[in-house]
Amino acid sequence: MKSHDAAASWRGFRARQAHRLGTHQSRKRVFPLINLQQDPDGFVRMKRHFPASVSVAVTFNDGTQEVVAGGTLNEAYDRALAEYRAENQLDAKGFSRGSKKRVNQTIEFVPVQPGMGERQ
Repeated sequence: MKSHDAAASWRGFRARQAHRLGTHQSRKRVFPLINLQQDPDGFVRMKRHFPASVSVAVTFNDGTQEVVAGGTLNEAYDRALAEYRAENQLDAKGFSRGSKKRVNQTIEFVPVQPGMGERQ
């Protein structure tokens, strides 16, 4: 294998890694591949955690867009989930220790506001 082929192979590997992590690198800028739209009530739909290192673009109701780290959105998701569980008398794992009726253990909507990416 020639050194030129090895360099091309390495560039292909780096491109696949960037795609797997959810970012596309073009020269010096990194573009997010995940785009979320805020609904009129101030929430975004998020059923799961995102990788902490991925960049997520959040478009707010007023038309502004902010790129937020996946870890920041994961923290907002965890806070919303803890609040939901506290309001519904669920323990940390989402189980109801009181009544025997089935209770939904997950959330789907996470509150967001502009400036979330600036708080670290």
